[in-house]
Amino acid sequence: MTGQVTEAPSGTAAGTELLTVGVEEEFLLVDPHTGAAVPAVDLVLEQVPAELRGQVEREFQTSQIEIGSPPGLELSSIRHSLGVLRSALADAAERAGVRLLAIGTGPVDGPVPPVVDKPRFDRMIERFRLLVPGPGNNGMHVHVGVPDPETGVQVLNHVRPWLPMLHAITTNSPFARGEDTGYASWRSVEWERWPSVAPTPWLESHEHYQRLIRQLIASGVMLDEGMLYWYARLSAKYPTVELRIGDVCPSVDDAVLVAALVRALVATAMADVDADRPALQTDHHLLVGAHWRAAHDGLEGQGVDVTTGELRPAWELLDRFVERMRPALEQHGDWAEVTDLLGGLRRHGTGAARQRAVFARTGRLVDVVQDVARQTRGSGSS
Repeated sequence: MTGQVTEAPSGTAAGTELLTVGVEEEFLLVDPHTGAAVPAVDLVLEQVPAELRGQVEREFQTSQIEIGSPPGLELSSIRHSLGVLRSALADAAERAGVRLLAIGTGPVDGPVPPVVDKPRFDRMIERFRLLVPGPGNNGMHVHVGVPDPETGVQVLNHVRPWLPMLHAITTNSPFARGEDTGYASWRSVEWERWPSVAPTPWLESHEHYQRLIRQLIASGVMLDEGMLYWYARLSAKYPTVELRIGDVCPSVDDAVLVAALVRALVATAMADVDADRPALQTDHHLLVGAHWRAAHDGLEGQGVDVTTGELRPAWELLDRFVERMRPALEQHGDWAEVTDLLGGLRRHGTGAARQRAVFARTGRLVDVVQDVARQTRGSGSS
């Protein structure tokens, strides 16, 4: 995918810009009968229509596959791209004899699928050994165009306190190894084994950002810039800020909602930078605590108010967060759709809550897998 800042069309307030947004999603491939992860990525890729293969690729493990939407200004274009790609990939998976799941990690116990045969991945395994998780960790990465790296670094400073809120919205992995983990996002817990996974630090400048990358590579905790697994970073490939905190969302509706909120958060940050409004300098350890709480509770419990350090109902924090983003949402024409999608999220709960609701009704993880597969292919949240 590519990212860029596009000049605002006529009718937009002078001096404002509309930002492009693009989405990358990682999926799990499972046995349709047992729900266990299977090493089927090559079989599925063979079944992907030729015209879509440039937007589909392997991920870290042979049980994973990834898509990337082209960047766009309109949420409708993101919705269309994700819908087409998910549907085509689900069909390809079925032709290959497996099933596609938009889920943070596999709920059903089984053998750990091997890592994709790639020199870089081989080096990662050689250095980091048993840090490889179970069936495969599947996330969602949202790219928003920024004009230059220096602005991008300032945006990172402004968005870092608010990422626990996005973390809570995207929780979609409560089960692992055949049982409820007690977390809404078990993927987050497994992902944090990697030494370069962390909240984005406070950054003085783009030079500081680059210096930290060089130092982390020299320390051995990263092989290269691609292993900079901060929750928000500058893309190494595109002129974008990349937010990479969440589990992959169960449905297209959920993904579109997160993409809209991420773009609004970046646009709000850019407006603050332009107006010389300072970023909230949240303590690193408070952010660690806020992210842990988000991974544990999702939206169904408590969240950390990063302005006070106190616990508040997660939905109360989300409502305040969205209201703070409202000017940017309205600027991009997203307010009505986001309001509607939030209503659906409030009714149906996060992906984690939906999975637990199915399990509470049936007591069978295979039913959870089937329900996630249905949401993956379709556009609805329930």
